[in-house]
Amino acid sequence: MTGPSATRSSLLLSPALAVILFLVGAPLGLMAWISLLDKGGSSGVDWTAAASPANYVRLAWEEDFDGTMILNTSYLTIFLRSVVQAGLTTALSLLFGLPVALWMAGLSRTGREIMLLVITIPFWTNLLVRNYAWLIILREDGWTAQVVNAVLPFGPVQLLYNDIAVAIGLTYSFLPFMILPLYAVFEKFDWRLLEAAHDLGANRRRALTRVVLPIATPGIVAGCLLVFIPCLGAFVTPALLGGGRTLMLGNVIQMQFGASRNWPFGAALAVVLLAVMLIAMTGVALWRNRRAA
Repeated sequence: MTGPSATRSSLLLSPALAVILFLVGAPLGLMAWISLLDKGGSSGVDWTAAASPANYVRLAWEEDFDGTMILNTSYLTIFLRSVVQAGLTTALSLLFGLPVALWMAGLSRTGREIMLLVITIPFWTNLLVRNYAWLIILREDGWTAQVVNAVLPFGPVQLLYNDIAVAIGLTYSFLPFMILPLYAVFEKFDWRLLEAAHDLGANRRRALTRVVLPIATPGIVAGCLLVFIPCLGAFVTPALLGGGRTLMLGNVIQMQFGASRNWPFGAALAVVLLAVMLIAMTGVALWRNRRAA
């Protein structure tokens, strides 16, 4: 498109681009700039300091007493734990969300509307309140712990303040983000394809892997992105259900901007987290383009 039409289109898009640059580009640019500065005295940033990548170096290295740089794996461990927890949450959400979405698609119109209401009801309550509810459910003297300890033959099981509790809380929080995209795909599913597969001799497992899953791939990819990306930056659930023992990257960023008042290092962590999210989204986009070609 060239000439007056291109100019007219640019003018029509300019307000939206200006808003995006102001509300998204400017804060991200400021965060990236702060990550190159030093920690201030009374404030969180020393605005007069020269820009340097020192905060990014601190992610893997620290200065010893004699000035030598030694490897520090603390933040790398937290980052790896965040990726593992996000991946586990995504896998559990897919494991539970896929059959639920498939079952919902086979209901009547009224049944679908009721199930959509049931799935979205948790969003009516603040995330903090829902996580406090899990504190009551998973506490040591709660009914859940009593049932688990009565069933399992080995010693008392600690369900709270560990990776298991964090995984349960994250899966509960992000499960609707997996169910809804899958349901949007299955809602338009032609059930005659399953009948044709069975008529051709396919059993349930083969029909699932050869018919259902290929059709559900767009919903699976969308759901995995909607769960994995925000889960990487989660900090409320790990802080409450992990009890400070299971730190994730979001918790470290919150502490740097809060109690530690080290905004530059917190900004560097946020930039790294954003870069990981962009890499994940770019990888999915490239995979989609290659699959479409």
